[in-house]
Amino acid sequence: MGAFSFSKKIKVGDKSIGESHPVFIIAEAGVNHNGNLQKAKKLIDAAVESGADAVKFQAFKTENLILNNVGKAPYQKEKTGNEESQFEMLKKLEITKEQNQVLIEYARQKNIVFLSTPFDEESLDELVDLGVDAIKISSTDVTNLPFLKKVAKKGKPIFLSTGMCYLSEVEKALIEIEAFNNEVILLQCTANYPAKNDEANLAVLNTYKQHFDIILGYSDHTEGIGASPFSIPLGAQVVEKHFTLDRNDLGPDHDASLNPEQLIEYVKTIRKVESYMGTGIKFPSFDETLTRKSLQKCLVANIDIKKGDIFSEDMLVAKRTGGKGISPVYYKNITGEIAPKDFQKNDIIEIK
Repeated sequence: MGAFSFSKKIKVGDKSIGESHPVFIIAEAGVNHNGNLQKAKKLIDAAVESGADAVKFQAFKTENLILNNVGKAPYQKEKTGNEESQFEMLKKLEITKEQNQVLIEYARQKNIVFLSTPFDEESLDELVDLGVDAIKISSTDVTNLPFLKKVAKKGKPIFLSTGMCYLSEVEKALIEIEAFNNEVILLQCTANYPAKNDEANLAVLNTYKQHFDIILGYSDHTEGIGASPFSIPLGAQVVEKHFTLDRNDLGPDHDASLNPEQLIEYVKTIRKVESYMGTGIKFPSFDETLTRKSLQKCLVANIDIKKGDIFSEDMLVAKRTGGKGISPVYYKNITGEIAPKDFQKNDIIEIK
């Protein structure tokens, strides 16, 4: 793999993403608004209520995205039937530029980052014109190198999902983007809705870590709270999860999404795992410093020792002293020294 030099810290809105910053949580509304602006606003409200950092939608012009005779994906057929084409289904889920502007302003009022995935060049231009803080690229466009070049040239931070892809295709995508933009977050993803547990393949994060010097994340399509919490110990700095107002609603993604209550629990779980992870610096916690005094040992006299005796290892033993005395980690500093006074057995060894 080639050498890459992507940014180690990326600012999206008022949030910083990187190793020393909190995990960036994206609540993926996707097309779960069913083309209804008021429902889209309620999805923003639910994302805010959950404590997520960002809410994300999708932007596309159906005519620019798909031929009108293309069939639905298997999961789409399962969720919405096969009576209409994929074109007809998607047409009902479009958000206009004017609607996106309303949603962006609404999200800013609610103090949550607004993100969107453009699926075509016209939608990309509209989102950039509206001033979005970053661009999310769908797994479906990882191999669309001409489109990736156009996205990169916009100069916005990029979240790149990588479902359905081979490692070689991910590398080609990153090479294409890096020529114009080094602010990229690379997301492992399995593009099934829902993805089975054994399809999550979180170990790909280790592979990405080995091959690409880049901020990592995980776009999660597993059921329930799912695999996201387990991605944090593997280095994910961003997690993304679909949610809906009603999992029984009609549409391709509702059933594989979290409801608002589950989204709240999802964010809480991510933050809990994050607190478990700590800083990576090994040192006693504040509470441990108190426990340490009671439980760790210090050197005491193993026998009676006369003033002027030469300390030997046999004369010393480590016992709990309530934190008083010299840690046995320094026993080599004591042996060979002259006893400055008499010590009775079990006296704490103190040398000034």
